[in-house]
Parts: sequence; C-alpha cells; structure tokens
Amino acid sequence: VQSLSMASDLAVDVHWAIHKRFFQSHLNLLPGPYIGQDSNRLTLAYFIVGALDLLDCPTKIPTKSVVDYIYSQQVLPPSDDIEGGDDWARSHCGWRGSPFLGLSFENDTFNKHDQGHIAMTYTSLAMLLISGDDFSRVNKKAIIESLKARQNEDGSVSPLAQRSENDMRYVFCACAISYMLNDWSGLDREKTIEFIVASQSYDYAIGQGPYQEGHGGSTYCALASLALMRALDRLPHKKELTRWLVRRQLLGFNGRPNKIQDTCYSFWVGASLLMLEQYDNVIFKNVRSFAMSCQTKIGGFGKWPESHPDVLHSYFGLCGLSFMGEKGIQRVNPILGFSQRACDRLQQIHGQAFEPVTVSCGRD
Repeated sequence: VQSLSMASDLAVDVHWAIHKRFFQSHLNLLPGPYIGQDSNRLTLAYFIVGALDLLDCPTKIPTKSVVDYIYSQQVLPPSDDIEGGDDWARSHCGWRGSPFLGLSFENDTFNKHDQGHIAMTYTSLAMLLISGDDFSRVNKKAIIESLKARQNEDGSVSPLAQRSENDMRYVFCACAISYMLNDWSGLDREKTIEFIVASQSYDYAIGQGPYQEGHGGSTYCALASLALMRALDRLPHKKELTRWLVRRQLLGFNGRPNKIQDTCYSFWVGASLLMLEQYDNVIFKNVRSFAMSCQTKIGGFGKWPESHPDVLHSYFGLCGLSFMGEKGIQRVNPILGFSQRACDRLQQIHGQAFEPVTVSCGRD
C-alpha cells in the first residue's frame, strides 16, 4: 500500500525555497518542542547551519554571530600548561552543548563544574569549517589531551570525562576531531581499530560495541572512523556487509531488519555504501520517492510520511538527495557528514601537512 501511494512522488520537485525558509526560521528561534534538547543546542545548530550551507545560502548564515557563539561555548583549561595541569584540565576540555550552566557569553574562566562533550566538539569544529573559520581560536592542544583521557582500555571512547557511556558514536567523533585538527596523538589508533573490528556482529553489520546488534547508524560511524584512519582494509567481510546494507532498502532505508524506513537512513546507509564503493546498488528512484513523501508543506522533512519535520531528519534528508545527485544542492562528504566544500577548507587551514581522505560524494 505504501509503495502504491508513493508512486506519484517520483515527479515531485524539491521545494528548495521553502526548505531555506524552514532552516532560516530555526536558526533565528528554535520551536518549543526542542526545549528538552537545550544541552545539545550546538548539535541542533549544526543541522541548521549545515543545511543552509548545502542549500547554498551563505548570506542566510550570520557568520560572525555564529562563530562567536560557538567559541563562547568552548571549555578552556585553567592555564595553558595542559601537560603539567591536573586531571581536570586533561579531560574536561572541548565544547559544551549550550550555556546551560548560566555562565557569561564571553566566558574564558575556569569552572570546576564545566566540561566539554565530544559530540559537541565534533559539531562545533564542523560548523566553524562551514562558516569559513580558520581554527585560530581553537585550543587544539587541550582538545587532543581530552581525547587521551576519554579513550578506554578496550579502544572505545566516552563522551565525557566521567566515562558515562562508550560506543561507536563517540569513536567516530574522536576520529573526526583528530582528522579535522590534523593531530592523531590523542587516540591509540590500533586499539580503536581493534574495537571496531570486534564490534562486527554475526550478520556482518557493526554494532555500538562488541556483541551488540548491528545497526545502520553504528555501521556508518565505524566505517567513517576506519576511513579517517585509512584503515578500511582492516575490516573483514565487506561483501557480506554490503549485502546487509543493500537489504536495508525498502523504498527508503531502514536501520536494521524488520524496522520501518526512516528519512535519516538515506544518509547513514547511503554514506556507508559510498565508503564501500557500492552505492550503485541503490535503487535511486525509490529512495527519492520516499524522501519526497516525507517533504512537508512548511519545509523540512519528517521522519516518515505525514510526520512533523525536525532539523535532524531534514538535514539528513538533504544529504540523501545530495548523494543521489539532486540538482540544486551542494555535494556532501559521506565520511565527515557535511559539505565537501567545507571539508576542502582543511587543506587551507593545515597546508601541505594535511593529507585529505578522498571518497566519492555520490552520483554526478
């Protein structure tokens, strides 16, 4: 029934102007339902700023205000002497998700209750790249030291200094941070690779950790981490993993067997297939049909047809369209998860010392 009802969506146009207004309005003011995500405000901002970049709307992004806000949330050490400092200084740096502690906007003083979160550090660095920043105000040394403190003995990574949890999401964040800062001294790469390989499940997909269920999201995080470390060749059973990923397609993609399709997996599964150089196995017209069925009249994309749009699914819906070569949108780097032109700025920042990892951005 769902397939028949979506047949008319094949010829539907992408409503670019409405999507631009949707993200612009969210950049100015987040709707009330997001209040429970206040501690993750920088990640929400990443979806919005990243989407406006993909939609080629640089004039819609108040670059100075965005960059200044991002830097205002950087958690700095109590002194510049990181290596000689205490354990707090070695583990708590990076970015907090929002000013939920009530600190002043331009706060650069030490606060013992403050700490960065590894996912917010990844999205903050990504937004700085998108905004054309040169990382000159990034305390790179402090961030790298914090990564050392957050890697566990089994190679996994925790998001906070207290090691509240540890799974593949934070392994990816640590690898992406190391890559963007062009400094891998904060991670034991061999342990990280061993953790990823040990997390491959019986069905050849990759879980959040060893002996956990394979999932499209954690498979992406694992493959992207290996790609950034130039170690994709260390993962066995790629043919079987490709088969598992291809079988995630109904019209759109789901994240694991016996689950319904969801807009965001056009990114998680699509990017995974691109990294494995197997994206041509996708039935593109079906993926586009599902995406168009999730496009809403007020802009953005819902998780499912007739569901309300949110910034996460709207952003990843755009990424999926970019992979398929949709006209009117920037190309997305499937490893880092944001525009290729923003990724290209890393070469300008680091110069000849930086060696980019190359990958296809999808269909031309």
